[in-house]
Amino acid sequence: MPDVGAPGAGTLVGVLGGVGPLATVLFMERVVRLTDAARDQDHVDMVVLQHATVPDRTAFVLGRSSDDPGPVLAADARRLAGAGAGFLVLPCNTAHAFAGAIAAATSVPLLSAVDVTVAAVLSCDAWTGRLSGPRPEAVGLLATEGTIASGVYTDAFGARGIKTLVPDVAGQATVTSLIYDSVKAGRGGDLTALDGVVANLRLRGAEAIVLGCTELSVAAEATPPGLLPDVVLVDALDELARATVLRSGRRLRAEGGSSTTAVDRDTHALSGCPERAWRHEGRPTSASKAGRTSTVS
Repeated sequence: MPDVGAPGAGTLVGVLGGVGPLATVLFMERVVRLTDAARDQDHVDMVVLQHATVPDRTAFVLGRSSDDPGPVLAADARRLAGAGAGFLVLPCNTAHAFAGAIAAATSVPLLSAVDVTVAAVLSCDAWTGRLSGPRPEAVGLLATEGTIASGVYTDAFGARGIKTLVPDVAGQATVTSLIYDSVKAGRGGDLTALDGVVANLRLRGAEAIVLGCTELSVAAEATPPGLLPDVVLVDALDELARATVLRSGRRLRAEGGSSTTAVDRDTHALSGCPERAWRHEGRPTSASKAGRTSTVS
């Protein structure tokens, strides 16, 4: 099972933010809303570096720019480590292609959004009441061209025997436009534009759809309820936020009024699949769960 590390209340979380800016703000909001807190002091301590001028990750990965984000992210990691961060988070999937540069810059560990998302897909509770098997054979990935080209998700899923399906050329153009022309450009947008892309991925065998770009998480916030009623969506930003709450030693606010700690979730998992916690907060049904999805890399 995924390891959330040694829980520690009061652990300072260092957020490598600004990539992109709105997604960072949404990540912080998710952490706050997911934390079981009755007062300010019950919340997660975070120091956020909203560094919006980090060079474009996709442009560098695709060879369209020589401006390397790696050294910039590494320097930011050192700054957050110097501020006392106990672990780092990076609410940008494409930027995980530079996780090696971050790891080389500081001994403070990075909580990987890729790892926690893959762990969520592998968790048997993601399929309770939905599929007969404990896990899918293939997932569909909605992400930037840079994330796809970097192989961070393809490699992670492939190592676990799961095939990663990506949109065709026309479908990827639609995904890219939503990310860059709509969300990043401040024009809004929701997942309605991706209805056909998702349908094509499912037709090709995808049993779950991974929102592998935090701008798509922003778009999901604005998506009308019920747009994709039969689709299992695994939102990387959701999974990273939940794992962050647990890793910091705080409790997750769960539906029904109960709360969950990292220890609670792992103990429960030993006896079988944890119960589902489907979320309907005005968004498409998500496979995000209330716990047990983080790996420190």
